[in-house]
Amino acid sequence: MADAPRVSRRSRMRQFFRVALRYWRGRTRWRAWALTITVLVFIAAQTAAAVGINRWNRWFFDALEKRDVGAVWATTGWLPFLLGAAALSMCGLVISRMLLQVRWRENLTRRLSGWWIADQRYYRLGFLARNMTAPEYRIAEDVRLAIEPLVELAIGLITAFVTAATFAAILWQVAGSAEFMLGGTMIVIPSYMAIAAVIYAAIASLGAYFAGRPLVARVAHKNEMEAQFRAEMTRLRENAESIALIKGDADERNSVGESYGKVVAAWLRIVRQQGVIALVLNTNSALFPIVPLLLIAPKFLTGAITMGAVVQVVAAFSAVQAALIWFVDNFVRLAEWFASVTRVDELMEELEALDIGTIMEKDERIALGESDDGAIHLDNLSIAHSNGRVVVADATVTISQGAKVLIAGESGSGKSTLIRALAGIWPWGSGSIRVPAGQSIAFVPQKPYLPHGTLRTILLYPDSDRTVPDNEIVAALKRCGLGYLAKKLDLEEEEWDRVLSGGERQRVAFARLLLQKPDIIVMDEATSALDEESQASLLSLFEEELAEATLISVGHRPGLEDYHDQKITLERRPAGAHLTSRRLKKSLWRVFRSRSAANEDERADVP
Repeated sequence: MADAPRVSRRSRMRQFFRVALRYWRGRTRWRAWALTITVLVFIAAQTAAAVGINRWNRWFFDALEKRDVGAVWATTGWLPFLLGAAALSMCGLVISRMLLQVRWRENLTRRLSGWWIADQRYYRLGFLARNMTAPEYRIAEDVRLAIEPLVELAIGLITAFVTAATFAAILWQVAGSAEFMLGGTMIVIPSYMAIAAVIYAAIASLGAYFAGRPLVARVAHKNEMEAQFRAEMTRLRENAESIALIKGDADERNSVGESYGKVVAAWLRIVRQQGVIALVLNTNSALFPIVPLLLIAPKFLTGAITMGAVVQVVAAFSAVQAALIWFVDNFVRLAEWFASVTRVDELMEELEALDIGTIMEKDERIALGESDDGAIHLDNLSIAHSNGRVVVADATVTISQGAKVLIAGESGSGKSTLIRALAGIWPWGSGSIRVPAGQSIAFVPQKPYLPHGTLRTILLYPDSDRTVPDNEIVAALKRCGLGYLAKKLDLEEEEWDRVLSGGERQRVAFARLLLQKPDIIVMDEATSALDEESQASLLSLFEEELAEATLISVGHRPGLEDYHDQKITLERRPAGAHLTSRRLKKSLWRVFRSRSAANEDERADVP
């Protein structure tokens, strides 16, 4: 995977649109096109209302110039209708625009989040793209910042084009040509106001482009620093207890301060560039209303046009000018939008690279298959890190159905990596793993995941919607030493990962096993937070209620061998850990003690 070819010199916008524009294809195309057409209709209606108001200005000021009271009142009578049409078209445009933004974002978010979550990409991405900071933020926030402004900018661009074309025609028709003598020759410039508007807009746009060009990279860098700062704060919150226990406050404060210092430095670079852009934009704003008046004044002074025509021409020139300098007015937003597009596309690039590497390394991956004899087979299994370094080399072992297997070895020998390979989330290596067809598998990590919800939800997770009688759930809680929680089964939702201690969380994981009754159970240090008596009580489940299940567990605590009948030992070697397997005998005293501990737990939960 480390050598997988990556897409180079890719066009960020092209690759982004390749995925984002799928909203207009497939199952969502009818809704997408309906919303798009609705937006275009309201853009046309808004432009028509603007043209109507522009013509109303000419009629009204011509009537004022002539002091025609009747014409003034007649013209004024049309104003409510024009304003109503403008208000309705704007309202319709806002609603249709927001609907398009919401639905488009929904489509892209579902597509990206599904891509990220499927096939454990969210897990493997952490090993293969360590520089990919906060992919969840890119999906939740950068997708929004890539879609919502894009819709607004696209509507603004279309409106600008339609407005420029429409009001340029008005300038052509009303302002006419400019005529002046130069060296005894009559010079005629047809549609000089429209030409002047184009030239002025081109000069302003070029000035804004060169002033704001560096802003794109600076905004992208700022967003990256902001994401790193959020990740640093999240890491601090998630490890709050460990940091507090070892009194790491000073180091964490320095680390957070250093991370935020990078955010401030990135913002200061943007502030300096924004100052340059503001100079260009403010200069343009000062000249904006003056230029058309200076250009049309000679024709009015000669009596060639009326005051109403002057007002109409100035308004039309301003409309054309505003449309043509759309780029100037939106340069900062374009820079921010492109920065978000870049971050979204970087995530898509990493996901693509992950998929490409998976395809290219298919022949070198650990093959997952099915066995037909009820046993688990590891055949010539070699497990490697994503960088190619071998962790476990040439392991071959058979785990018979119903066996209780303990995996042991010194720290760093590859025990947890072997568990990940059995779970199918660690593909790097060679050889094969075959598990019985149609059998259910449950994995119990050292720190069980507890979703937000009711106690019933976390006990039935990941199949929280299935129906299980209350008496079965209460019995499982009591058997695992959690009977005192039975009264909270359907109370308000809690953040149980914060409410329960480490030992209680591990007890919850065993209660889940009792309710699920899986065929194969794989545990990784699943009793590390329990005292010896509690461990004895819970491990006795595999001799009683879960005796038929195949158990594979990683552990290093003394006495674990008495609860297993087979031990796989990983011996670390330079070329990869070597695996050996041997049978174990149980101590009768241990069996008696585990059953006594189970009875004590049950009695302790009886009120």
